[in-house]
Amino acid sequence: MIEPHQDPLTRRRFLTRGSAGIGAAALASLLRDGSADELLPHFAPKAKRVIYLHMSGGPSQIETFDPKPQLEKWHGKEIPPTVRGKQRLTTMTRTQAKILVAKSEHKFMQVGDAGLEMNVLFKETAKVVDELCFIRSLSTEPINHDPAVTFLQTGSLLSGRPSMGSWLSYGLGSENANLPTFLVLLSGGGQPVPSRYWHNGFLPSKHQGVQFQSKGDPVLYLSNPQGISHENRGKMIERISELNRLRHLQVGDPEIEARIDAFQLAYRMQTSVPDLMDISRESPATLEAYGAKPGGGSFANNCLLARRLAEAGVRFIQLYDRGWDHHDNITKNIPGKINTVDKASAALIRDLKQRGMLEETLVIWGGEFGRTAYAQTRSKAFGRDHHPRCFSIWMAGGGIKGGIVHGETDDFSYNVARDKVHIHDLQATILHLLGIDHEHLTFRFKGRDFRLTDVHGKVVHQVLA
Repeated sequence: MIEPHQDPLTRRRFLTRGSAGIGAAALASLLRDGSADELLPHFAPKAKRVIYLHMSGGPSQIETFDPKPQLEKWHGKEIPPTVRGKQRLTTMTRTQAKILVAKSEHKFMQVGDAGLEMNVLFKETAKVVDELCFIRSLSTEPINHDPAVTFLQTGSLLSGRPSMGSWLSYGLGSENANLPTFLVLLSGGGQPVPSRYWHNGFLPSKHQGVQFQSKGDPVLYLSNPQGISHENRGKMIERISELNRLRHLQVGDPEIEARIDAFQLAYRMQTSVPDLMDISRESPATLEAYGAKPGGGSFANNCLLARRLAEAGVRFIQLYDRGWDHHDNITKNIPGKINTVDKASAALIRDLKQRGMLEETLVIWGGEFGRTAYAQTRSKAFGRDHHPRCFSIWMAGGGIKGGIVHGETDDFSYNVARDKVHIHDLQATILHLLGIDHEHLTFRFKGRDFRLTDVHGKVVHQVLA
């Protein structure tokens, strides 16, 4: 790997300049549109792409997929010191007079061939549960939202590192030259979701995630200004690219190449994106299955768009659904959020399976951390505070073993009791499913080889099919 802006003449650029570009054409046939100097994938992948359904704010595992009936006898009592240990509390609860256990007011059911348990409100998810693998022992380190999402996406608590989608773009490249490799869709309101969550960090800027808007132009300024035809826009882009190529010959800055790619991709997207984002082309039965409505900006619409984008060859599709930060009245607020995502999440799994795509599409559902077993009492109706020690997610498709539960928490869902899965382990497993050895997907920056999993991470082989 090279250190950006210090030695711009990589193997790829050498082959481009030498032998009239014949070497570059040969290399491109091997790497497709990737950027890693090492040939990837490292081994046969189970998955070709990822759809990551991120529940922004941190869903409570106790109210979703990790039932704890034992909390009934502890309800209203101090959580045992041996359970709580030395974990620090957030500023939102450490000023409370008492830290009291709160049982869940929600009912759970056993579903599927293996009798997996989940909140009864997940009526549609229950119908596809045999495709899902629940990980109940996920553990992270940050206790606040921004560093927790940053850690999940980039492997670092501090911003500035490349996000997971950018790493996959860098390592595996694109399956569709007319679309970005890494796309982001947002729904709901609540916890802020800044664009640096899908930033390319120190990787070349062509690997940055692109946010598609739910209404209007999918990408800002995608439409031509009045009086500018598509043909004239193409001529403008080519002239700009010529100037950039001249500048690149002078200074050899690889970011100029990225700028050329960005202009040309934007031009191609003018014809490829509008039709792709028009879900009115779907059948009434499909729209009903997702609960999607053309012209809207809902999680349901985004799930349907995710399937369309996956079909079109987008490598990493990230959906953020905000509104899961339940510090108040969690008993009343959780049903609304479950109702928002349940139908569409299940429809996505069924739709991918019916189209023969699920086995090569890794679908992930979860937040950045969990919630506490004790009550947060900033209002009359209790909520739950942030809890990084343990939380639940589910995964499906793309080489994942369905109908199982991996890991276990203690009676309070406060600590991992068995088979802990650290965030770096999750990242290593995702990369493994895509045919990548997480220890060997690296990029040299400021004299060090960086990777998504930093210097940690083990593949969780128990969840692999």
